[in-house]
Amino acid sequence: MDSVIPEVDFALRSLIEREAASGTEVEVVFDAPTKDWAGRRNVPTIDVYLYDIREDLRRRERGLVNEYDGERIRARRLPPRHFKLSYLVTAWTQRPEDEHRLLSALLSCFLRHDAMPEDLLTGPLADLGLPVPITVSLPPPEDRSFADVWSALGGELKPSLDVVISAPTDTGQQYLAAPPVVSPGVLSLGGLGKWPPRESRTRVAVAPGGGGQSASDAAGSDSAQDDAPADASGMTWQQLAASGSGATHGPAEAAPPAGEKTLSHKGSDDPAGDQSATAGRPRRRRPGGISQR
Repeated sequence: MDSVIPEVDFALRSLIEREAASGTEVEVVFDAPTKDWAGRRNVPTIDVYLYDIREDLRRRERGLVNEYDGERIRARRLPPRHFKLSYLVTAWTQRPEDEHRLLSALLSCFLRHDAMPEDLLTGPLADLGLPVPITVSLPPPEDRSFADVWSALGGELKPSLDVVISAPTDTGQQYLAAPPVVSPGVLSLGGLGKWPPRESRTRVAVAPGGGGQSASDAAGSDSAQDDAPADASGMTWQQLAASGSGATHGPAEAAPPAGEKTLSHKGSDDPAGDQSATAGRPRRRRPGGISQR
Protein backbone atom coordinates (compact mmCIF):
# COMPACT_ATOMS: atom_id res chain seq x y z
CA MET A 1 0.00 0.00 0.00
CA ASP A 2 2.97 2.31 -0.61
CA SER A 3 0.99 4.48 -3.04
CA VAL A 4 -2.67 3.49 -2.64
CA ILE A 5 -3.39 5.76 0.34
CA PRO A 6 -1.86 8.89 -1.29
CA GLU A 7 -3.86 8.13 -4.46
CA VAL A 8 -7.10 7.86 -2.46
CA ASP A 9 -6.22 11.11 -0.67
CA PHE A 10 -5.67 12.85 -4.01
CA ALA A 11 -8.97 11.52 -5.40
CA LEU A 12 -10.89 12.61 -2.28
CA ARG A 13 -9.40 16.09 -2.35
CA SER A 14 -10.16 16.48 -6.06
CA LEU A 15 -13.76 15.29 -5.58
CA ILE A 16 -14.42 17.66 -2.66
CA GLU A 17 -12.85 20.65 -4.39
CA ARG A 18 -14.76 19.97 -7.61
CA GLU A 19 -18.25 19.22 -6.25
CA ALA A 20 -18.53 20.37 -2.61
CA ALA A 21 -16.27 23.41 -2.28
CA SER A 22 -16.26 24.74 -5.84
CA GLY A 23 -16.11 28.55 -6.04
CA THR A 24 -15.25 28.96 -2.37
CA GLU A 25 -12.08 29.68 -0.42
CA VAL A 26 -12.43 26.60 1.73
CA GLU A 27 -9.19 24.71 2.34
CA VAL A 28 -9.05 20.90 2.27
CA VAL A 29 -6.55 19.28 4.65
CA PHE A 30 -5.84 15.82 6.07
CA ASP A 31 -4.69 16.78 9.59
CA ALA A 32 -5.73 15.23 12.90
CA PRO A 33 -8.43 17.53 14.39
CA THR A 34 -6.84 17.93 17.81
CA LYS A 35 -7.62 20.79 20.18
CA ASP A 36 -4.31 22.51 19.44
CA TRP A 37 -4.84 22.20 15.70
CA ALA A 38 -8.39 23.60 15.94
CA GLY A 39 -7.10 26.62 17.90
CA ARG A 40 -4.72 27.54 15.07
CA ARG A 41 -7.30 27.48 12.26
CA ASN A 42 -8.32 30.93 10.99
CA VAL A 43 -9.78 30.08 7.54
CA PRO A 44 -12.77 27.88 6.54
CA THR A 45 -11.46 24.33 6.41
CA ILE A 46 -12.69 20.87 5.51
CA ASP A 47 -10.66 18.30 7.39
CA VAL A 48 -10.48 14.74 5.99
CA TYR A 49 -8.77 12.73 8.71
CA LEU A 50 -7.81 9.08 8.06
CA TYR A 51 -8.38 7.34 11.39
CA ASP A 52 -8.78 3.61 10.55
CA ILE A 53 -7.58 1.03 8.00
CA ARG A 54 -9.12 -2.45 7.83
CA GLU A 55 -9.38 -5.18 5.20
CA ASP A 56 -12.79 -5.65 3.62
CA LEU A 57 -13.08 -9.41 4.06
CA ARG A 58 -16.35 -9.56 2.14
CA ARG A 59 -14.48 -8.67 -1.04
CA ARG A 60 -11.58 -11.09 -0.64
CA GLU A 61 -11.20 -13.53 -3.55
CA ARG A 62 -9.52 -16.93 -3.68
CA GLY A 63 -7.40 -18.58 -6.33
CA LEU A 64 -4.99 -17.06 -8.84
CA VAL A 65 -5.42 -14.61 -11.71
CA ASN A 66 -3.71 -15.40 -15.03
CA GLU A 67 -1.65 -12.80 -16.89
CA TYR A 68 -1.44 -13.42 -20.64
CA ASP A 69 1.18 -12.61 -23.24
CA GLY A 70 -0.85 -13.07 -26.39
CA GLU A 71 -2.37 -16.52 -26.02
CA ARG A 72 0.19 -17.83 -23.52
CA ILE A 73 0.05 -17.47 -19.74
CA ARG A 74 2.96 -15.31 -18.69
CA ALA A 75 2.42 -15.36 -14.91
CA ARG A 76 -0.13 -15.93 -12.17
CA ARG A 77 -0.80 -13.57 -9.29
CA LEU A 78 -3.03 -13.34 -6.26
CA PRO A 79 -6.20 -11.28 -6.75
CA PRO A 80 -6.22 -7.75 -5.29
CA ARG A 81 -7.19 -7.26 -1.67
CA HIS A 82 -9.63 -4.51 -0.69
CA PHE A 83 -8.95 -2.23 2.28
CA LYS A 84 -11.45 0.08 3.93
CA LEU A 85 -9.98 3.52 4.52
CA SER A 86 -12.17 5.34 7.07
CA TYR A 87 -12.07 9.14 7.01
CA LEU A 88 -13.54 11.49 9.61
CA VAL A 89 -14.76 14.48 7.57
CA THR A 90 -15.44 17.70 9.50
CA ALA A 91 -16.06 21.37 8.65
CA TRP A 92 -14.36 24.21 10.53
CA THR A 93 -15.59 27.79 10.32
CA GLN A 94 -16.36 30.65 12.69
CA ARG A 95 -20.10 29.95 12.75
CA PRO A 96 -21.95 26.63 13.19
CA GLU A 97 -24.36 27.58 10.35
CA ASP A 98 -21.50 27.72 7.86
CA GLU A 99 -20.21 24.39 9.07
CA HIS A 100 -23.66 22.85 8.53
CA ARG A 101 -23.79 24.18 4.97
CA LEU A 102 -20.42 22.65 4.22
CA LEU A 103 -21.46 19.32 5.75
CA SER A 104 -24.65 19.33 3.65
CA ALA A 105 -22.65 20.00 0.50
CA LEU A 106 -20.23 17.22 1.41
CA LEU A 107 -23.08 14.77 2.07
CA SER A 108 -24.67 15.51 -1.32
CA CYS A 109 -21.29 15.17 -3.01
CA PHE A 110 -20.66 11.67 -1.63
CA LEU A 111 -24.24 10.47 -2.16
CA ARG A 112 -23.99 11.21 -5.89
CA HIS A 113 -21.28 8.56 -6.29
CA ASP A 114 -21.38 4.89 -5.39
CA ALA A 115 -17.73 4.68 -6.44
CA MET A 116 -14.90 7.11 -6.98
CA PRO A 117 -15.12 8.71 -10.45
CA GLU A 118 -12.68 7.04 -12.81
CA ASP A 119 -11.24 10.34 -14.03
CA LEU A 120 -9.95 11.03 -10.50
CA LEU A 121 -8.06 7.73 -10.15
CA THR A 122 -4.32 7.69 -10.81
CA GLY A 123 -1.37 5.34 -10.63
CA PRO A 124 -1.77 1.68 -9.64
CA LEU A 125 -5.28 2.41 -8.36
CA ALA A 126 -6.32 3.21 -11.92
CA ASP A 127 -4.20 0.46 -13.49
CA LEU A 128 -6.15 -2.25 -11.68
CA GLY A 129 -9.31 -1.20 -13.53
CA LEU A 130 -11.54 -2.02 -10.53
CA PRO A 131 -14.22 0.18 -8.96
CA VAL A 132 -13.41 2.04 -5.75
CA PRO A 133 -16.64 2.02 -3.71
CA ILE A 134 -17.65 4.91 -1.44
CA THR A 135 -19.96 4.69 1.57
CA VAL A 136 -20.95 7.59 3.80
CA SER A 137 -22.37 7.81 7.33
CA LEU A 138 -22.93 4.10 7.87
CA PRO A 139 -23.35 2.92 11.48
CA PRO A 140 -19.93 2.38 13.05
CA PRO A 141 -18.72 -1.11 13.99
CA GLU A 142 -19.62 -2.42 17.42
CA ASP A 143 -16.02 -2.22 18.58
CA ARG A 144 -15.67 1.46 17.73
CA SER A 145 -17.67 4.64 18.33
CA PHE A 146 -17.03 8.18 17.17
CA ALA A 147 -17.01 9.37 20.77
CA ASP A 148 -13.96 7.18 21.35
CA VAL A 149 -12.28 8.68 18.29
CA TRP A 150 -12.81 12.21 19.56
CA SER A 151 -11.64 11.22 23.02
CA ALA A 152 -8.45 9.77 21.55
CA LEU A 153 -7.87 13.02 19.64
CA GLY A 154 -8.32 15.06 22.80
CA GLY A 155 -10.89 17.34 21.18
CA GLU A 156 -14.54 18.17 21.67
CA LEU A 157 -17.27 16.15 19.95
CA LYS A 158 -18.19 17.74 16.64
CA PRO A 159 -20.65 16.94 13.80
CA SER A 160 -18.87 14.82 11.20
CA LEU A 161 -19.30 12.44 8.28
CA ASP A 162 -17.80 8.98 8.29
CA VAL A 163 -16.61 8.28 4.72
CA VAL A 164 -15.25 4.81 3.91
CA ILE A 165 -13.31 4.11 0.72
CA SER A 166 -12.77 0.43 -0.26
CA ALA A 167 -9.51 0.61 -2.16
CA PRO A 168 -8.35 -2.43 -4.19
CA THR A 169 -4.68 -3.11 -3.57
CA ASP A 170 -2.28 -5.31 -5.51
CA THR A 171 -0.54 -7.78 -3.19
CA GLY A 172 2.60 -7.91 -5.35
CA GLN A 173 2.69 -11.73 -5.07
CA GLN A 174 3.35 -13.01 -8.58
CA TYR A 175 4.38 -16.45 -9.82
CA LEU A 176 6.05 -16.57 -13.22
CA ALA A 177 4.97 -19.38 -15.52
CA ALA A 178 7.48 -21.92 -16.81
CA PRO A 179 8.95 -21.25 -20.27
CA PRO A 180 7.02 -22.73 -23.20
CA VAL A 181 7.90 -26.24 -24.35
CA VAL A 182 9.95 -26.05 -27.56
CA SER A 183 11.50 -29.56 -27.65
CA PRO A 184 9.63 -32.87 -28.06
CA GLY A 185 8.88 -35.02 -25.06
CA VAL A 186 10.99 -38.11 -24.28
CA LEU A 187 9.45 -41.34 -22.94
CA SER A 188 11.82 -43.70 -21.13
CA LEU A 189 10.75 -47.23 -20.16
CA GLY A 190 12.69 -50.04 -18.54
CA GLY A 191 12.49 -52.87 -16.03
CA LEU A 192 14.27 -53.94 -12.88
CA GLY A 193 17.63 -55.58 -13.01
CA LYS A 194 18.28 -54.14 -16.46
CA TRP A 195 15.65 -56.43 -18.00
CA PRO A 196 13.89 -55.44 -20.11
CA PRO A 197 16.57 -52.90 -20.99
CA ARG A 198 15.70 -49.24 -20.72
CA GLU A 199 14.46 -47.71 -23.94
CA SER A 200 13.85 -44.03 -24.68
CA ARG A 201 11.67 -42.66 -27.45
CA THR A 202 10.99 -39.12 -28.61
CA ARG A 203 7.68 -38.24 -30.21
CA VAL A 204 8.00 -35.71 -33.04
CA ALA A 205 6.49 -35.33 -36.50
CA VAL A 206 5.16 -38.48 -38.18
CA ALA A 207 7.52 -39.87 -40.80
CA PRO A 208 6.11 -40.17 -44.36
CA GLY A 209 4.62 -43.61 -44.92
CA GLY A 210 5.43 -44.60 -41.37
CA GLY A 211 1.94 -45.86 -40.59
CA GLY A 212 1.55 -43.56 -37.56
CA GLN A 213 5.05 -44.17 -36.18
CA SER A 214 7.28 -41.13 -35.89
CA ALA A 215 10.73 -41.05 -37.37
CA SER A 216 12.30 -40.67 -33.96
CA ASP A 217 10.30 -43.65 -32.66
CA ALA A 218 11.77 -45.82 -35.39
CA ALA A 219 15.28 -44.59 -34.69
CA GLY A 220 14.87 -45.06 -30.97
CA SER A 221 13.51 -48.58 -31.46
CA ASP A 222 16.42 -49.60 -33.69
CA SER A 223 19.00 -48.28 -31.29
CA ALA A 224 17.31 -50.05 -28.40
CA GLN A 225 17.30 -53.33 -30.30
CA ASP A 226 20.99 -53.09 -31.03
CA ASP A 227 21.79 -52.59 -27.34
CA ALA A 228 19.32 -55.20 -26.03
CA PRO A 229 20.85 -58.56 -24.94
CA ALA A 230 19.83 -61.70 -26.85
CA ASP A 231 18.13 -64.72 -25.36
CA ALA A 232 19.22 -68.35 -25.76
CA SER A 233 17.94 -68.52 -29.34
CA GLY A 234 20.01 -65.51 -30.36
CA MET A 235 17.02 -63.14 -30.66
CA THR A 236 16.44 -59.90 -28.78
CA TRP A 237 13.30 -59.43 -26.74
CA GLN A 238 11.99 -56.93 -29.33
CA GLN A 239 12.46 -59.51 -32.10
CA LEU A 240 10.78 -62.17 -30.02
CA ALA A 241 7.82 -59.88 -29.40
CA ALA A 242 7.60 -59.04 -33.09
CA SER A 243 7.71 -62.73 -34.17
CA GLY A 244 4.99 -63.70 -31.68
CA SER A 245 6.96 -66.60 -30.12
CA GLY A 246 9.79 -67.06 -27.69
CA ALA A 247 11.59 -70.04 -29.41
CA THR A 248 11.98 -71.77 -32.74
CA HIS A 249 8.76 -73.71 -32.17
CA GLY A 250 5.62 -71.92 -31.12
CA PRO A 251 3.61 -73.05 -28.11
CA ALA A 252 1.25 -75.03 -30.39
CA GLU A 253 4.14 -76.60 -32.34
CA ALA A 254 6.39 -77.63 -29.49
CA ALA A 255 7.84 -81.19 -29.83
CA PRO A 256 6.64 -83.72 -27.25
CA PRO A 257 9.10 -84.99 -24.67
CA ALA A 258 11.03 -88.17 -25.46
CA GLY A 259 9.22 -91.44 -24.68
CA GLU A 260 5.76 -89.83 -24.66
CA LYS A 261 3.19 -90.61 -27.34
CA THR A 262 0.91 -88.02 -28.85
CA LEU A 263 -2.76 -88.69 -28.33
CA SER A 264 -5.31 -87.46 -30.79
CA HIS A 265 -8.35 -85.53 -29.66
CA LYS A 266 -11.75 -87.13 -29.46
CA GLY A 267 -13.56 -86.97 -32.74
CA SER A 268 -10.41 -86.87 -34.84
CA ASP A 269 -10.69 -87.86 -38.50
CA ASP A 270 -7.29 -89.59 -38.54
CA PRO A 271 -7.75 -93.38 -38.22
CA ALA A 272 -4.12 -93.90 -37.41
CA GLY A 273 -4.44 -91.46 -34.62
CA ASP A 274 -7.46 -93.27 -33.26
CA GLN A 275 -5.60 -96.59 -33.34
CA SER A 276 -2.61 -95.18 -31.56
CA ALA A 277 -4.91 -93.63 -28.97
CA THR A 278 -6.61 -96.96 -28.23
CA ALA A 279 -3.48 -99.11 -28.37
CA GLY A 280 -2.70 -100.88 -25.12
CA ARG A 281 -6.14 -100.34 -23.57
CA PRO A 282 -7.82 -103.54 -22.19
CA ARG A 283 -10.88 -104.78 -23.96
CA ARG A 284 -14.24 -104.75 -22.27
CA ARG A 285 -17.07 -107.12 -23.06
CA ARG A 286 -20.71 -106.18 -22.94
CA PRO A 287 -23.35 -108.68 -21.88
CA GLY A 288 -24.10 -110.70 -25.03
CA GLY A 289 -20.47 -111.40 -25.92
CA ILE A 290 -19.74 -108.21 -27.96
CA SER A 291 -16.33 -106.85 -27.28
CA GLN A 292 -15.70 -103.10 -27.28
CA ARG A 293 -12.56 -101.17 -26.99
